[in-house]
Amino acid sequence: MPDDAGGDAFVIERDLAGAHVARGEFKSITGVHRTFTAQLTGTWDGETFILVEDFVYDDGEKDKKTWKLQRVAPGEYSGTREDVVGTARGYQDGRAFRLEYDVVLPSENGKGRKVRFRDVLAKDGDGRVLNTATVGWFGLRVGSVSLVMEPAAE
Repeated sequence: MPDDAGGDAFVIERDLAGAHVARGEFKSITGVHRTFTAQLTGTWDGETFILVEDFVYDDGEKDKKTWKLQRVAPGEYSGTREDVVGTARGYQDGRAFRLEYDVVLPSENGKGRKVRFRDVLAKDGDGRVLNTATVGWFGLRVGSVSLVMEPAAE
C-alpha cells in the first residue's frame, strides 16, 4: 500500500483485487449516452496489477480490455491497455487514485479521434468504488464516464 494512503483511501491493488461487478454510463456533448455493465477481475503479484474488464453495453455490444499497471514507486503506476495510446499514468492523490491516458475513439470519418481520459477512483464508504472520468479533446471536455464497482456476489 502506498505510504501516504490511509485506511479509507482507495488503493487499486487492494480494492479492486478479486471479482467485481460494475455498472456505468458514458455521456458525450454530442448526445451519445451508453449504459453498460462489466465483470472485473483484478490480480496483484507484488509489482503489477492486472485488471480484466468484460463489458456488455445496453445495445448488446461486448468488449474486453485488460489493464496492466506496474508500480514504479510508492503510489505511482505506469500502465498499458489494448486501446491506450502510449503509457497511462496512475497515482495516489490523497484518498483517491487518478489514472490519465489517451485513447483513439471511433469517429464518423473512420480515422478515429484521440481523446484524453482522466479517471478518479475513490471508495464511497459502503464497500463500493466510484469511478468518475472526464473525456477531453484538445483541452475541451467532450464527455464523461461514471461507474460504480462492488465486490461480486459469491
